[in-house]
Amino acid sequence: MPTTASSSLPPSVRDHFQTQWNTHLAEHVAELARGWFAEDLGQECDWTSVALVEADAGATLDVVARKPGVIAGLEAAGIVARTADPRLEWRPRLADGSTVAAGEVVATLGGATRSVLAAERVVLNVVGRMSGVATATRRLVDAVAGTPCRVYDTRKTVPGWRLLDKLAVRLGGGWNHRLGLFDAILIKDNHLAAVATQGGPAGPIAGMSAAGQPGGEAASPAAAVRRARAFLAATFPPARAEGMVVEIELDSLDALAAVLEAGPDIVLLDNMARAQLAEAVALRNRLKSRVILEASGGIRPETVAAIAATGVDRVSTGWPTHDAPWLDVALDWAAVGGGRP
Repeated sequence: MPTTASSSLPPSVRDHFQTQWNTHLAEHVAELARGWFAEDLGQECDWTSVALVEADAGATLDVVARKPGVIAGLEAAGIVARTADPRLEWRPRLADGSTVAAGEVVATLGGATRSVLAAERVVLNVVGRMSGVATATRRLVDAVAGTPCRVYDTRKTVPGWRLLDKLAVRLGGGWNHRLGLFDAILIKDNHLAAVATQGGPAGPIAGMSAAGQPGGEAASPAAAVRRARAFLAATFPPARAEGMVVEIELDSLDALAAVLEAGPDIVLLDNMARAQLAEAVALRNRLKSRVILEASGGIRPETVAAIAATGVDRVSTGWPTHDAPWLDVALDWAAVGGGRP
């Protein structure tokens, strides 16, 4: 499983797990690749290549970046190529996370021409998608350079691609928010609403209004933080309970002071104006709290610098994984021979 990365945050502050390339992720890519090729080949084959290309023909092709950016997915693409044909030879020219210029060769793919052509689109999809996410992330990271603010991703990822999307964010210089619902506590508005409406046939539980809205301390954001902490301590071994982030989302500053006193690891300030973010930072500093403040909502390259300037510790955004364009990469002929290279 992914391991935690080094952090400049205070030692007492927990952070999310950070994705890295390892054996677990390589096996995950191999499993995905089998499905990708079943989708592309339809349990049959590339009939165009079979019709036109001799069975013993061999070729070496270059993977070329058509536009400048940050290259990512070369490790994963090697797994994909070998899934198509174990005899294919994949040679990265650069390390994942490198900056590339337009026209630069980033890898070569060699072997039986039919196999190279069958692998082509799936390989390029992996590199293009991951490089697009990494390039977009780097834009955000560069925009906040010189500030302590970090750029984090979200769970707005392509289904089945989450680990690859999050790895691409890391390769672009960003940081990973939670991997899923299993590895952190993140209390959002719908969790508070759910607490406010539970209670069974007898009606809402004490401290909540009959309309299902928080009506007292029992349903307050601060109480939710304390309840989450108590749950972790009662449910998990100490090592896991102590390593799991407790974060809460607020869309106004009304409850911030009480929440800071309750002691979450992170407060997510959702869709707040810059003046509100600055006010939240000032309050946190005045209370001498070590709670991390995270801004979210509308984080894009044109807005992130001004948001970072408010003093928040981090921003989280789905923009790189759900809205950024892919990096244009292509497979170009480098050499053609009469046999497998």
